[in-house]
Amino acid sequence: MGILRLAVRIMGRISTFRSYQFVLLLAAALAVVAFYYFGSERQNFSSTTKRIKQTQATHNGNRNDADLTEDRDWGGESEGSRSRKRESGDTDDQRYHALMMFTKVDKSRSLQDKFRVAMLSMVKYGDFLEEEILVLHFVSDQASKELGERMLQEFLLDAPFKYEVFFHDVVALTQKLFPIVEAMQKHFSAGSGAYYSDAIFFLSVAMHHIMPESLTRIVQLDLDLKYRTNIRDLFQEFDQFPPGAVIVWHNTSGDPPPDGLPGFNSGVMLLDLGAMRDSALYNQLLEPSNVAKLADQYRFRGHLGDQDFFTMIGMEHPELFYSLACGWNRQLCSWWQDHGYGDVFQMYYRCEGLVYIYHGNCNSPIPDD
Repeated sequence: MGILRLAVRIMGRISTFRSYQFVLLLAAALAVVAFYYFGSERQNFSSTTKRIKQTQATHNGNRNDADLTEDRDWGGESEGSRSRKRESGDTDDQRYHALMMFTKVDKSRSLQDKFRVAMLSMVKYGDFLEEEILVLHFVSDQASKELGERMLQEFLLDAPFKYEVFFHDVVALTQKLFPIVEAMQKHFSAGSGAYYSDAIFFLSVAMHHIMPESLTRIVQLDLDLKYRTNIRDLFQEFDQFPPGAVIVWHNTSGDPPPDGLPGFNSGVMLLDLGAMRDSALYNQLLEPSNVAKLADQYRFRGHLGDQDFFTMIGMEHPELFYSLACGWNRQLCSWWQDHGYGDVFQMYYRCEGLVYIYHGNCNSPIPDD
């Protein structure tokens, strides 16, 4: 019996000790939760955002509050942004939205180099007011997204303005776009499996249908750009839209105006999504029967996706477009000069005045500053 009582006392002590350990572990877990919940100002940041914030804090005292999120509301605010606005009392932050296609970048060193040039030059000249935020949207596959997150840690490190970054899944967006643009793909795609045959390369055509209505303006940009001025100034071109216009970009092909009809290059596009939603004319032109009618009328067969569609409807309805000065999309491609158009090439290539954005299309080298 003595041995039994001794065993009972030992087991009781072990049980008490285990209970004490459990309480300690529970307290430690609650402390960790409290640290992240209260110590981080209730901000719901992704792991990538935390890494960028930590890197920036080491480098420059966390001068920029970055927010990198995935597949959130296109026009919505991040939890971090809402927290900052509550604390400061500022409820009027203005957002400038810019979108870039970022697919297959992980497989192309050339695209990675172009992205570096674009982002570093954007940061170099970028200048926004304190209450303004540049929102960068990237349409991406998973592998390119992971690479892009790492690259942006470096490129945005010294950004003197507030910004947010959103990655959007290319497959999910393609599924939304396909029912809208399926009819036009056969007219403006290079063929099955070709680069522009995917519905995603008609994103600008139907962006107003898949974005939330709170997002009313967005700039779509190619990766092979080099900025030579503040990108904020580009957004001011929205104020130059004449009544009825829904899209801004640079004329580049067709017989030169005023004698001919313009073509367009989609390297730099300003999309007034609100005007696109409100335009009965523009939305009628998206209907399959009207697409086929115009393609037959102009005997139009293209392979450049949205660029061809906009060029075609611009022939019939130029009032839907407002043309940027060529300096906002200074194209450097000279391939056509040596391939059948040498006699007229300079009529299109010439660009007088200041250059605000270089466009290194068809892998053309971009001049150094």
